[in-house]
Amino acid sequence: MFNATSDLAARCPRPAARTRAASSALHVSILALLLAASSAPTPLYPLYQDRWGLTALTITVVFSAYALALLVALLTAGGLSGHLGRRPVLMSALVLAAASMLLLASADGAGQLIAARILQGAATGTAISAAGAALLDLEDPRRPGRSALANSIAPVLGMAAGVLASTLLVRFVPAPTATVYVILAVLFAAQTVAVVLTPETARPHPGALRSLLPRLAVPPPGRRVLLTAGTAVAAVWALGGFYSSLGPALVRLMAPGAPSVFAGMVFFVVSSGAALTVWLLRGTTPLTAATRGSLAVVPSTALSLLGLHGAGLVAVYSGAALAGIAFGAVSQGTLRMMLGSLGHGDSAAALATYYILSYLSMSLPAIAAGVATQHFGLRTTCLVYAAAAALSAVAAAAALTASGRKAPRSADDHHHR
Repeated sequence: MFNATSDLAARCPRPAARTRAASSALHVSILALLLAASSAPTPLYPLYQDRWGLTALTITVVFSAYALALLVALLTAGGLSGHLGRRPVLMSALVLAAASMLLLASADGAGQLIAARILQGAATGTAISAAGAALLDLEDPRRPGRSALANSIAPVLGMAAGVLASTLLVRFVPAPTATVYVILAVLFAAQTVAVVLTPETARPHPGALRSLLPRLAVPPPGRRVLLTAGTAVAAVWALGGFYSSLGPALVRLMAPGAPSVFAGMVFFVVSSGAALTVWLLRGTTPLTAATRGSLAVVPSTALSLLGLHGAGLVAVYSGAALAGIAFGAVSQGTLRMMLGSLGHGDSAAALATYYILSYLSMSLPAIAAGVATQHFGLRTTCLVYAAAAALSAVAAAAALTASGRKAPRSADDHHHR
């Protein structure tokens, strides 16, 4: 999740076991809260559309502004924590995240929503870089693979919690478009204070300005994993972007009279299914998890299309659940394969490239889908989107199966046996 230059940082002396555990838990909670904040607007999109007359294209722009800003932050500010220290970078990013929440709470139109999401994306990209680097610094060498599991499960668990909390607030609390963001701002402020009390895990060193130049250099083992599993990663993240940005509109198209909670909960089904899958498959070999996850995309898209053609919301929600399973299996399988084939000094570059591919796959197809809905309608757009995702996943499953026949298992397989 961070720039390759963060690998240059020398780690400080390791803190005591209890302090290390508490610090690791804090950084996992930061990752979860950042992604909870990223998904919190999803149940609110129907309210924004009703209040300001926003189109599906505008909603996808609001969604994608966040993802693209996050990408820029990963490419530029991702290495700052290696030069300035994890704590100062993380504290600054969390303050910006809190400010973006307050800007979202006061938004009165699409322009402010987009501006707030850009600020949120920049803060999130910088913060997850520092938090992810700190988790690697704090990993217990006697329990390898824990950082990969945390980097897999914390984001999707956070997304699920964000959607659920936002949906409940829409249903039961007055002024939900302000309340949810104020709560998140308070939590970010509390985490900022907690970071002040944690030990620094990296020795700051010169070169901060130079680290802002975008650069990626994935070592050969990680490159091979990305080349093999990259299509699967693109397919599942594209599905995630679709359900996050256009999922509520899809539900409203099929059931115009349904309560707003149904529209918001479709992405909760995806993200909670992903989180549960990451946890349940932690003992499965990474290649097996990624391959099976790729195959799950096909019935997922088929069920969603059946829902559009008369099978109803049950089929759409079932498809969303399978999309979550695919997302969780492919994400954690790919991350474990990459980190299992690399040393600590190489992992940051591979993670940076992985998340850049992921967020490009989540944002660009979603924008294209938003444009397509203006010209061809939501039904036709869903059909083409689903077909493209399914074909990509089948190709990815074939590539992963072929690689499994040629290559020996990675070291990570043995850690999770």
